[in-house]
Amino acid sequence: MDATGKRNPSIEDVILEQDKRGISALRPFLPADYCQEAARWVMAQPAPAKKSAIITTGFYILSWQVPETDGPPGAVALGRGLHELGFEVFYVTDHYCLSSLDLGGEQKGEVIEFPIADHEKSAQFAQHLLSEIRPTVVLSTERCGATENGLYLNMRGKDISDFTAKVDYLFPATAQNTLGIGDGGNEIGMGKLAAQIRKTPGLPDDPAVTPTNQLIIASVSNWGAYGLLAALSLICQQDLVPSAEWEEALLQELHSRGVVDGITGEKTGTVDTFGSEQNAEIINRLKQIVNSNIRSES
Repeated sequence: MDATGKRNPSIEDVILEQDKRGISALRPFLPADYCQEAARWVMAQPAPAKKSAIITTGFYILSWQVPETDGPPGAVALGRGLHELGFEVFYVTDHYCLSSLDLGGEQKGEVIEFPIADHEKSAQFAQHLLSEIRPTVVLSTERCGATENGLYLNMRGKDISDFTAKVDYLFPATAQNTLGIGDGGNEIGMGKLAAQIRKTPGLPDDPAVTPTNQLIIASVSNWGAYGLLAALSLICQQDLVPSAEWEEALLQELHSRGVVDGITGEKTGTVDTFGSEQNAEIINRLKQIVNSNIRSES
């Protein structure tokens, strides 16, 4: 409670602010503290030796034929945070989104290109990666997932299958070590709530059906990744949330590589129409939650 007796906002409250698509309607179908539950789950996953994480992202924007700014910053921030916690990190994306992740070491992990291929070859490649890396966790943030008919559709219902690798095969339905982050209903992980998504105005009638064990929803997927980092910070008692300055610099780098705002198509460093001030506000409020709790525990 604050000085006026009002409940302090939770991590989930912060990352669901300014919801423009109606994703908040799914909140009742998830645990109240779904970010903190996901963070506890990440830290509890067994690892036979060194912990490792596969992180996939990259969403192709058909109208401008380049990837979007939502996804890569959150993925890279997650990778850097998990690296701090002792995880070996591997990023997976496809040819069209490679430039948004291969950042000369900034991402603190290896970037692997998943081929755009048929189902058999895609399944084989995924199985090879899973067998070779033996990941402790497999995470997806803002990565288009397959529909019931096996298509990859953007928020306008346009088919982007020819430009999207089938990384869904890294997320078999029986897997217990998977986590998805999304903001629109067509991302990997949303299969966990596909029935509810179909009933929600503003969300896809034909949503992604690839489920994950844990699911994080947010107004912007990058914010969902930062929310998970905030929850991990509370568990580990160290601030893993990136600074607003770090995010702005990364967005400018992505802008220089031709990456665009997924809604407007602009190369201005915005994310889903949100500018640097709005993104910074979300990050700083998450940092306030983290730092106030770290101080209270010290």
